[in-house]
Amino acid sequence: MKTVLIVEDDLINARVFSKILTKRGGLEVKHTENVDEVMKIAQAGEADIILMDVSLSHSVYQGKPVDGIKITQMLKADPQTANLPIILVTAHAMEGDRENFLKQSGADDYISKPIVDHQQFVDQIVALLPKD
Repeated sequence: MKTVLIVEDDLINARVFSKILTKRGGLEVKHTENVDEVMKIAQAGEADIILMDVSLSHSVYQGKPVDGIKITQMLKADPQTANLPIILVTAHAMEGDRENFLKQSGADDYISKPIVDHQQFVDQIVALLPKD
């Protein structure tokens, strides 16, 4: 079974994503907004894909506040985690945001909140999962 790591500071969103992914997608789900934990899970190969909230309001790494863009940059810069697919998830869905966020972060895809089409959400994630 494939595992999705949800990096999200809003517990309601995390629960909704989790329910959709387990029920519709048959996927395993982990959730944390702790950056050290994110790095540890990614480096240990315990996640097949990451859903990364862009604006993490409480996340701190090595004493500095970081957002999803910064965490994605760190993961993509590390040879050990560079190939791990990362999908940015954000409520900031203004025109041009998608391209801007993807370019800045190096992420593989982008989903805007709120999630309206649950099946499309699952399909978008499954499409990026590594094939065995």
